[in-house]
Amino acid sequence: MFLEPHFKGQRSGWIEVVCGCMFSGKTEELIRRLKRAKIADMRVEVFKPKVDTRYDDTSVVSHDTSMVLATPIADSSRLLDISEDIAVVGIDEAQFFDNGLTDVCQTLALRGVRVIAAGLDMDYRGVPFGPMPSLLAVAEYVTKVHAICVHCGNLATHSYRLADGDAVVLLGEKEQYEPRCRACYHQGNILHLR
Repeated sequence: MFLEPHFKGQRSGWIEVVCGCMFSGKTEELIRRLKRAKIADMRVEVFKPKVDTRYDDTSVVSHDTSMVLATPIADSSRLLDISEDIAVVGIDEAQFFDNGLTDVCQTLALRGVRVIAAGLDMDYRGVPFGPMPSLLAVAEYVTKVHAICVHCGNLATHSYRLADGDAVVLLGEKEQYEPRCRACYHQGNILHLR
């Protein structure tokens, strides 16, 4: 396979990942970066998983109600269908995509696209979530944001599930989840098992 040489001044792409627990401001940070790219007159396209219909079917919406129009897709390979003039691709709720997301993001970055993906790094069980571990491994830039633990006020890193059930994917808000620090998350799981 012959690869074109990379020359100084040639558009270079990269991958940025914004991760953390629920209510930590991941989507808010994604929207902030996308707005800044638009201010810089960059062509931006935003995607979200088709399963995420919590706030809006066709917009990425943060908990503070900031929003940006997005295309809902079921398969990460659809990201490769963007037009050649797109400079920035935003991806919200990256954890809900298939495991092919990492390869797709790398392909886009090699095309010269800046890819910004936001998602939960761990599910409610404290286990790395979907394609996020491999996406974090290949990203040039990783930002871990934190919520505030609702029990003790420390930095929260875990999404504690309040609702019953063991399905990994349970779309929800404050009725189903709350942010907790490591200690309060662990304590809640011990009490829950009793």
